[in-house]
Amino acid sequence: MSNVPDTTTKIKLNGDGTDYDKTGIQWIVNPWDELALTRALQLKDAGAVEKVTVISVGGADIDPTIRKALAMGADDAIRVNTDPKEAYFVAAQLAEAIKNNMYDVILAGIDSADYNGSLVGGMLAEFLDIPSVSSVSELFIEGGKVKLHREIDGGSEILEVETPFVGIVQKGIAKEPVIASMRGIMMSRTKPIVVAEAVPAEAQTEFMGYELPKPKAACRMVDAENPKELVDLLYNEAKILS
Repeated sequence: MSNVPDTTTKIKLNGDGTDYDKTGIQWIVNPWDELALTRALQLKDAGAVEKVTVISVGGADIDPTIRKALAMGADDAIRVNTDPKEAYFVAAQLAEAIKNNMYDVILAGIDSADYNGSLVGGMLAEFLDIPSVSSVSELFIEGGKVKLHREIDGGSEILEVETPFVGIVQKGIAKEPVIASMRGIMMSRTKPIVVAEAVPAEAQTEFMGYELPKPKAACRMVDAENPKELVDLLYNEAKILS
């Protein structure tokens, strides 16, 4: 589970552009992970799974976000106490935590809302040496068998998989995230967060700097009675900008 800035947050960079300013940011559960957790909780409510654990990488500052996941209904949590430097490093830390508490079904959001790398799920499966299935839009457990629906070019396919496996989920895995109830919020305060120390892993990438996207060009208004001007602008100016 990733701890990410609220998707409505206006990102600001620090003075030299080597990082973004985290002052005043509202942190949330990564939306794709939130939907993955929602589906896991639905399966638990249906009696298909016994326990739901959330695992995240970060310092004590992410505990409030983990508590949000616990308030949604997760039974417990593991936090690997280290800075989530980049995808390979994060996958290595998650894998070690999972090896010590091997799970049958491991769900990962397709990417995180901050970096959009789409890397951790696949790397995690490689570290664990178990299968992974990407683009999962539906997940069912019936009679002890796991069935997945995944999107492919031109349609979709249905797979039956053995456990353990990593499911990399996307749109469709759940319609709306679970909203924590007051009872869930109160219970989350007593649910355990196990803090695990990081294992040695060499990051494979380094962030050198950040740049904000260039401001959008001003909107050009064209008189509805002058289609010739619109055609001219589309052909000569929009073509150049495309």
